[in-house]
Amino acid sequence: MKLKDRVAIVTGASRGIGRAIAAGFAKEGANVVVAARSANQKHERLPGTIYETAEEVEKHGRRALPVQCDVTDENSVQAMVDAALKEFGRIDILVNNAGVAFYFPVVETPLRKWEIVIDVNLKGVFLCSKAVLSSMIERRSGSIINISSLAADERDEGTVPTGVAYAVAKAAVDRFTWGLATEVGKHNIAVNCIKPKNVVSTEGMRFWVPEKDRQGWEPPDRMVKCAVFLAAQHAGSVTGTVATDHELCAWHGL
Repeated sequence: MKLKDRVAIVTGASRGIGRAIAAGFAKEGANVVVAARSANQKHERLPGTIYETAEEVEKHGRRALPVQCDVTDENSVQAMVDAALKEFGRIDILVNNAGVAFYFPVVETPLRKWEIVIDVNLKGVFLCSKAVLSSMIERRSGSIINISSLAADERDEGTVPTGVAYAVAKAAVDRFTWGLATEVGKHNIAVNCIKPKNVVSTEGMRFWVPEKDRQGWEPPDRMVKCAVFLAAQHAGSVTGTVATDHELCAWHGL
């Protein structure tokens, strides 16, 4: 097992890529803190809660800690990290996966919508990373994995229009990855970033996009492989990488 007895926090883990990564980590021997806002299912077409993901982790024989967390709220994030340390005594891996998008032309974008997208996708990455770093620095070990998007690189609306705010936030996450990797490398902490090359078929994306427009979508399997690989890295191996899942699989034979 590649992650035997390690402790991982996965945000946005109630469904989609986050849930798949949480289960993938458990298969490789990790205990998982399942963090998300969804403690209850709010819509029949958007299934998934932190408790359901926790059950999936436990089916693989690993321990799970479901924690309701708002990644945009510093107190909520710190409470989640404190709960993880109390339960497991350590944090080895953080996956910053929580994300949200709203599509509006800029001229029609309400300020509150812009702020929500920036806060969840960027501020959340900052707050969660900051909250786990003290523990990782003390142990001189850790891996932080940020989930980004090709929206950060595209000059058009992309395969699925996600709006300028989302693209701006993800571009900032890419830059945050490079900066933080440089900053914490001396503490043997790896910081990397994955972005799916193709649209990943998740509950949220299927809710958003009509079935006729889903050609070329992929399951989250490749993202899980990359996350497992990066979770096992340290500052002396792979760090500061911002790449697609296809690139990482090609480069490292995943």
